[in-house]
Amino acid sequence: MENYKDNLDLACEKFREILTKQLTRVEDMKAQGDFTDYEKLETIKIGVCGGDGIGPIITKEAARVLEFMLSDLVESGKVSFVTIDGLTLENRIACGKAIPDDVMAALKSCDIILKGPTTTPQKGSGMPNIESANVAMRKALDLFANIRPVKVPEEGINWCIFRENTEGGYAVGSSGFNVTEDLAVDFTITTKQGSDRIARLAYDYARKNGRTRVSLVTKANVIKTTDGNFLEDCHKVAAEYPEITTDEWYADIMTAKLVDKKRRRDFQVLLLPNLYGDIISDEAAEFQGGVGTAGCANIGKKYAMFEAIHGSAPRMVNEGRAIYADPCSMLRAAVMLLSHIGYQDRADKLERALDICTFEEKKLTITGRADGATCEAFGNYVMETLKSL
Repeated sequence: MENYKDNLDLACEKFREILTKQLTRVEDMKAQGDFTDYEKLETIKIGVCGGDGIGPIITKEAARVLEFMLSDLVESGKVSFVTIDGLTLENRIACGKAIPDDVMAALKSCDIILKGPTTTPQKGSGMPNIESANVAMRKALDLFANIRPVKVPEEGINWCIFRENTEGGYAVGSSGFNVTEDLAVDFTITTKQGSDRIARLAYDYARKNGRTRVSLVTKANVIKTTDGNFLEDCHKVAAEYPEITTDEWYADIMTAKLVDKKRRRDFQVLLLPNLYGDIISDEAAEFQGGVGTAGCANIGKKYAMFEAIHGSAPRMVNEGRAIYADPCSMLRAAVMLLSHIGYQDRADKLERALDICTFEEKKLTITGRADGATCEAFGNYVMETLKSL
């Protein structure tokens, strides 16, 4: 019994430490200014960070297409590209950090980041328990909104998923602890400020893009405090957008309704806490052709990062198939990057080229194996298509 009490005291100390950090983060959010105005920047600095596994290959291809599309701005000095190495699993393990200090400094020196997938060791893998590089980057750069569009025109699917990116079950994912050998604890974090800012971004997007429905997805019937607060805060923001219909769905039912061919056509903008957003956006991507076809934006007020939604596919590397990796996820992310920095006409052009290459002409097919096109060949196909538009 005495040992039990000692463990409980240690647990309470750790819990206090976690809460103190989160309360400090709340104050930091309150003090934040406005979003970066890229038009006012002398040079928009784009960091290209390949990650590991197939990451460097598909990221290089997306950067090559972006440099092709922005060549005039690179020449004038309005845009510059910077290669950022060091986010490989081997280097992160050697440094004992999710993101090594020199890599973090390089990331923070940029305005925009194009980032490839990274590997996160899981418990039991024999590797050190380092935090996810994605989670660490989102927290360090305060990239609070994860935005994932999914489009399948022939199925009537045109969704945009807004996932809160810095709170929920992932906020302190590496800070859980074993109270005793029988009891383990992890945490879910929700703040008023975090819920408010992701809701405003989602509703602003809906208004600006002619969307008429926002669907709130939680498990507030069971997770009553954190999910309940998220839901309440979103409804407060929704009240400021009376022209937009707001409905509610539980996360488990939403996963089912996305499969319902009649009901899923009704969905437009989905707004979710972190964990549910991760799961449901992966499910949604399957309708488009799999997670390999989907990119996402990670938006903060000062920084923004654009990436694929899938992992680093170490098996493809081990089997010598990395050159056949599909770059469409990173190219779709590049569409969002162009839009975010204010070049919507170029974003629309790239999106149109990708639709032609993947949905319409399909002159080249990516299979992930030697019977399909290489990553580089597909990039060339996209650039040739861009020239014809």
